[in-house]
Amino acid sequence: MATFLAVPLKQTYEVDVVKPFRSFIQNTFSSANPDDYNTAISEFSKLRNLTITKSVDKHESALEVLYRYYDQLTAIENKLPVSENQIRIQFKWRDAFDKDSFFAGKNTLSIASGAYEKVCVLFNIAALMSQIGEVQNHESDEGLKTSAKYFQQAAGIFGQLKDSSLSICTQDPTPDFAPDTLNALAALMLAQGQEAIYRKAVMGMKEAMVVKIAFQAQELYADAMKLMQLPSLKELWPRDWLPVVATKQAAFHAMAEFYQGVVAQKAKSYGEQISRLRHAKELMAAAVTRGGMNFNFKNEQAKIQRELDAAQKDNDFIYHDIIPDVKTLPGLGRAAVSKPLPVPSKFSSSFVDLFEKIVPIPVYDAVNVFEGRRSQVTSMEIGRLQEQTNLMNSVLTSLNLPAALEDAGGDKVPQSVLDKAQQIRDMGGMQYLERLMSDLPELLTRNREILDECIRMLDEEEKSDKQLKDQFKERWTRTPSAQLTKPMREESGKYKNILDTAINADKIVQDKYGNHRNAIALLSKPTHEIEKALPSGGGGSSASNPAAKELRKMMEEVESIKAEREVIESELREAKFDMAGKFMAALSADGLVNEEALSSEELDRVYGPLRQQVVDSCQRQEMLMARIQNTNTQFTQSNASNQSAAQREAMLKDLAAGYDGFMGLKGNLEEGTKFYNDLTPLLLKLQNKIGDFCFARKTEKEELMSDLQKTIARQPSGPPPAAPTYQQPASTRQEPPARPPPPTFSSAPSQPPQSSVPSYPGAPSAPSSSSQPNAQNYDSATTSSSRHGGGQGWGQPAYSYSQTMPPMPSGYSSYNPYMGGYPQHQAYPPAPGNQPPYPTQGGPPPSQQGYPAPPYPNQGYPYPTAPGYPQQPPQWR
Repeated sequence: MATFLAVPLKQTYEVDVVKPFRSFIQNTFSSANPDDYNTAISEFSKLRNLTITKSVDKHESALEVLYRYYDQLTAIENKLPVSENQIRIQFKWRDAFDKDSFFAGKNTLSIASGAYEKVCVLFNIAALMSQIGEVQNHESDEGLKTSAKYFQQAAGIFGQLKDSSLSICTQDPTPDFAPDTLNALAALMLAQGQEAIYRKAVMGMKEAMVVKIAFQAQELYADAMKLMQLPSLKELWPRDWLPVVATKQAAFHAMAEFYQGVVAQKAKSYGEQISRLRHAKELMAAAVTRGGMNFNFKNEQAKIQRELDAAQKDNDFIYHDIIPDVKTLPGLGRAAVSKPLPVPSKFSSSFVDLFEKIVPIPVYDAVNVFEGRRSQVTSMEIGRLQEQTNLMNSVLTSLNLPAALEDAGGDKVPQSVLDKAQQIRDMGGMQYLERLMSDLPELLTRNREILDECIRMLDEEEKSDKQLKDQFKERWTRTPSAQLTKPMREESGKYKNILDTAINADKIVQDKYGNHRNAIALLSKPTHEIEKALPSGGGGSSASNPAAKELRKMMEEVESIKAEREVIESELREAKFDMAGKFMAALSADGLVNEEALSSEELDRVYGPLRQQVVDSCQRQEMLMARIQNTNTQFTQSNASNQSAAQREAMLKDLAAGYDGFMGLKGNLEEGTKFYNDLTPLLLKLQNKIGDFCFARKTEKEELMSDLQKTIARQPSGPPPAAPTYQQPASTRQEPPARPPPPTFSSAPSQPPQSSVPSYPGAPSAPSSSSQPNAQNYDSATTSSSRHGGGQGWGQPAYSYSQTMPPMPSGYSSYNPYMGGYPQHQAYPPAPGNQPPYPTQGGPPPSQQGYPAPPYPNQGYPYPTAPGYPQQPPQWR
């Protein structure tokens, strides 16, 4: 049965995506309906949690869950940008090959990036593909076909991740995301895909094609082994991976030689057949040496041996063909049928975007820019109309029209003045303006306080980050606050400039209010008070005056122009545009939005006719004002003798100017109030965004500080200094030797002392008198007695075990002294590198010596670039 290697999955942790997503949508897409995204956010959160629980299943249903989540991440890239300065969600992933070792390297990485989450999910898709390919039924044609497909897809994914991992990981990546690791995994998956196709080919293809597929498989495994044995990766892989890969490299070379031998037999080249079978046998023996317990080609090995025995027997008795040296044989062909498959733009065929109703950020930004352009055009055209209307009113006021036409007797208030006064009273009069004037400072103060709080939070967060950076130096690896807060500071600066401009505009409005205050106050009073305040004066009738009739017609034209302008203003404000659809179509077709060109085209189409109407209205006004001034000169000359006093005329002009001032102030104050009220939610959104950012940074700071503290606590402080001699325990402290016993004088002849130690074969002998005894090796009681010369054996030192026993050989263990202790395992010699890749009996032609194939028999080691790797795993009994 085939043995394939499966990549382990990366593990992740649960995160809260609901609150950051909802906050961003509320602050950014203010016009979005909450029902359109609340359910989508909940479904997205459930989908992510499902990927965590379902990934453990080695089944295509679990792969479909990963597909849907990955496609959803792709779909929201342009809609909900998850990054450090926008939607801040800290995604934390664990190294797939983490062995829970403190010295295994950085095993987790947290980055607030949707791109990081996406590539981690893509890694798990490739890993789960390898696991599904591993568990297929490799005895069936369909199982091998499925395995080959998934291994090739995994190879394509790992290859793409190799090119993009470092650009996405803003910090040092975990070992599984190192480019060398991903490159090795891509090579391994490609080799396993070739193996699956080889095993499928064995079931029905011709031997000549099987040779090429097998030989390509051994080359792919040689490439994978070379990449996996890099010094930075050797300790990363599970224990059995390198032996399995090395075994397969040799075994597939052996099978390529075997099937080429079959081809030679059919071509009646019996000598070549035997030579190739012998070489295949040697290669398979090398595979056994490399794999040990991981060797899984026993059937193939037995098959090679049977064919070799049969071929040699037939050649010895029948053919007597010359057996050539394997080095002289032609090289084997290759068939690269396994290729990395490209990563599709969408994995799931049934994917539905949960946030379909939310437009992409580029489209949303383009719509906002268009709205700015539209507002600018609208304001400019409406401003031109209002400017011309104000100019027309000021000219008529200076001519005391139309009041001069109505002031026939000089003792009553003109009807036009009464109408204007009634309009002012209906709109709230002086009290309404004063209330608006008093509200503006409060609204300004409220917005200013919110903006100041935003700036304060940014300053405090940046100050805290700078202090920690100064404290921890290079160990403080997170992105500096100054980089992340730059957009928020720019936005705060923009609002500050807006408020400063608004303050200057408020001063202009206050000055205008002071100029027309008295006239507006009079027009706000009842009619009888206006009559009482207006001076009387004599005058004649103007009914029969031809100039007066002309002026009345012209006043009707003035009112007609004003009515037309109101319609034009309404059309300018209420023009309808569907720019979101146009921008979406451009984004889908071209991949980008040319906002300026599309906006200019659409604005010209809709506002072109309205602009022409504004130009025509201004030209008509200019001609009408010239006629009114000429006719008014004739009217004043004809009524010079009947004209009322200058005081009455001046007051009527002030009342007319007061009316115009009231209407202008009312519009300005209402617009200012609306401006401040509309600015408040924007500032509150900015404040909430900054608050969320500061809270996330605080959480990240606490996490990072906790990791740093653990790292610092685990770091060894170095070996302690050697203790002084007087502090050493008595058992290890060097003591001076004991004073020797006093000499004994005797008249008897001197004889060698008799040892009290019994004599038996193999017993140790007492030391000579010239040896210096060591006090700490004596038995305390016996030594004490010997010093006083009393007791059995007095006058002779008592020997300790270390003095009486001979020295033990090196490698002695106290476990079993009779057997010499534990056996001393012989260290495996390091494998030299860059050795000839083939056995001494033969080798490939020069065209096949360019790749790093491992050594084969008679070279004494199994791996070419793995120093110190064991020759063969221990054989348990």
